[in-house]
Amino acid sequence: MVRLLASVGILLCALSPTVAQHRVKVRISDEVSGEAIPARVYLRRVDGKTPYFFESTSAEGTAVRYEKQNWINQASVEYHTTISPHPAMAIVPAGKYELVVEHGKTYFPHQQMIDVADDVDVSVSLRSWIDMAKRGWYSGDLHIHRSIDELKNIVLAEDLNVVFPLTQWVTLADTPPSSGNKNIVGDLPRDLVKVDAQHVIWPLSTEYEIFSVGDRRHTLGALFALGHQQPIQETVPPWKPVVDSLRKSDSSVLFDLDKTAWPFAMTLPVIVPDATYELANNHMWRADFAFRDWYTPTPNYMQPPFGGVAGDERDWIDFTWGMYYTLLNAGFRMPPSAGTANGVHPVPAGFGRVYVHLPEGFDYQSWKRGLQSGRSFVTTGPMVIATANKRSAGHTFRIDKVGAEIALSIEVISEQPITFGEVIVNGSPEHLLRVSNKQLPSGGYRSLIEQTIRPTKSGWFAIRFFEDRPNGRVRFAHTAPWYVELGDQPVRPSWEEREYLITRMKNELQRSRGIVSAEAIEEYELALAYYQVLEVDDQSEQIARTARPLNQHRDRWLRNMVVDHRFSAGEVRAATGLTIEAAASEIQRLAGEKPVPSSEVRVLPYPGGRHPRRGFLDGAIDPQRDTKISVFAPWSEGGYAVIDVPEAIFSNLGLTYLAHTHIPTIWSGNSIELEPIEWEIVGDDELRYQRTLPNGIRFGSEVSSEDNVVRMEMWLHNGTDQTLTGMRSQVCVMLKGLIGFNSKRRREAVVRGPLIAIKADHENRWVITGWEPNHRAWANPPVPCIHSDPIFPNCGPGETVRVRGAMWFYQGHDIEKALLQCEL
Repeated sequence: MVRLLASVGILLCALSPTVAQHRVKVRISDEVSGEAIPARVYLRRVDGKTPYFFESTSAEGTAVRYEKQNWINQASVEYHTTISPHPAMAIVPAGKYELVVEHGKTYFPHQQMIDVADDVDVSVSLRSWIDMAKRGWYSGDLHIHRSIDELKNIVLAEDLNVVFPLTQWVTLADTPPSSGNKNIVGDLPRDLVKVDAQHVIWPLSTEYEIFSVGDRRHTLGALFALGHQQPIQETVPPWKPVVDSLRKSDSSVLFDLDKTAWPFAMTLPVIVPDATYELANNHMWRADFAFRDWYTPTPNYMQPPFGGVAGDERDWIDFTWGMYYTLLNAGFRMPPSAGTANGVHPVPAGFGRVYVHLPEGFDYQSWKRGLQSGRSFVTTGPMVIATANKRSAGHTFRIDKVGAEIALSIEVISEQPITFGEVIVNGSPEHLLRVSNKQLPSGGYRSLIEQTIRPTKSGWFAIRFFEDRPNGRVRFAHTAPWYVELGDQPVRPSWEEREYLITRMKNELQRSRGIVSAEAIEEYELALAYYQVLEVDDQSEQIARTARPLNQHRDRWLRNMVVDHRFSAGEVRAATGLTIEAAASEIQRLAGEKPVPSSEVRVLPYPGGRHPRRGFLDGAIDPQRDTKISVFAPWSEGGYAVIDVPEAIFSNLGLTYLAHTHIPTIWSGNSIELEPIEWEIVGDDELRYQRTLPNGIRFGSEVSSEDNVVRMEMWLHNGTDQTLTGMRSQVCVMLKGLIGFNSKRRREAVVRGPLIAIKADHENRWVITGWEPNHRAWANPPVPCIHSDPIFPNCGPGETVRVRGAMWFYQGHDIEKALLQCEL
């Protein structure tokens, strides 16, 4: 029987001889077959945080305790027992308890309350919502710190088909992994450990995770070597000799990158360009998120905005994915993977896992080859099974013309309803995938989606889905990429992406000179040189179509972009048409200027150049800056929201105005282009705008800020000879740049008549907006944005009608009281 010793403090009350003890016995079975199954079991006393653990009551059974609490966030705990398919028992004092039972990813969790006044027998039947093995999909966790004996129990309880325990683990440079300072001690099996026909353990894998070089604390980061035959004697840095030596001895060895936020990590893609990349890594847990600070700042083109060095769980997911997308755009073909660091962190094994497609059935070597070729997806919850022109992920499409169609067939199945999905094309969420969430007889939710994409350049595409959970948590699924080769055109990163990679390497060179060896510095220099000569994507055609030359108010616009909105050189170029060199020079010129302190709400014209949305981009192509304003929050580093005043105007004539390209208006349908218009700045805190349409309709907006309230008014004058009816407008408040509000998920919201209020992810901050007369108030997570859409009264020839709106920022605990004080 396998057990872990419990800490004295955790079980003190359970061991006290003065408290009567009772037995809680559990038996766990499959609801359909009735057969006993292994599981992960939680038992917690309701009136406190004390966890209790189980032991198997069968001579053939095993029970493995897991007790981890994060050292940064002590609310991040993972206390459970994984038990074999045999009865198990916990000894507890009388009281009320919560029992939770889970089995891998594909069974519904079981939760119940138990009143213990005497011995209790509990029978739990778990129901599966999908059978992945029956569909030819098999899962793995590439980052595990557990013993082989423990894993024989764990892989069955978690239904993990392949695991690579990092039995060699070294954190000191110049120390060989064979004598690593964190190795799992004891004799290891020499061959594959087959727990059963579909669950296996490769006993020898290595984690280089370097925190010290010589006698100095100097963090580098990690590289995993998975599935090798012999203990590794090579030290790092440099890293390439290790890779070359292992590849020479065994070409099937896998190399895995757990996090590219590590300081030196952007060296590795050049050294191991086909390494797998953990899209679900060891900072993503079932427990509370903890690691809010990371080693390297995010660039402006990634989320979170403004070069953040910290964030919440969703920010970390975005950063993890953004770095992956950047590497794919730089031409690396890195299959996705997943790892939990179970054994170190408060997370179950396989919480994040990678599924590999093996239609001929399970085989360890075939699984490794399938992972390396990218026939896979990564998940922390949902299951996504997709093909492109009936080809699995990992396939390369070779096309000879722009616009060739690729048909996507997508099935997503989940335990809880999916919020939405996206097709990511060269790192951009180009297509929103709306889901039907049809409930299956199993209780799970299924959506079938057909989507056509038309690549315009070489690159890649992938599919991802989000499943919102309570308390702001999220689960996701993300496929491996398909690749596109258009003629002989290479894939090219954007200018910002290349600069990010170059900056990462320059910073690491500066940080590490004189500390790491000359050979290591040479590797950094080679990586830097590789990134410096990358050919960047030529966006001249797009810029020529949408940029606004700096003919008037040049300095005001540049300060708006660089100082207030913190644009990159690429974004300044996109907004103005300047060369990238001229844009970089302007950023350097204004580098010392600071934005206005954010204790008051500020309103500025939105300068364009940066798409105001994070998602649903196919619903807003070539957004115009004409009607858009930026509203800066009155909070330190609060960011800004972008409001389209208006985004659209509908009337009995049809779609009369639209602030971007999406669906035809009455003008674009007749090949009539509207001239660009700019906001007029009146004084320090008022903006005005007016446009005359070809049929004589005039409309405009006035925006001002006072006492931390943004007041807005739209008017419309009917210059036609017929009455305008059925007039409604859309006013979109886009949250991409508003810190704490920009995650693409369903968030806490309150709607009271024309007012809608939404809450920030973690702080007690709210954004409120409203218009009247009002059509409806609503939110759209994929953008993300909120709306309070007004209705214009009917308007006869020569008449003018008006609607009024406002936006408020509130920080506090009584949102209902705050809403009562909002006057339109």
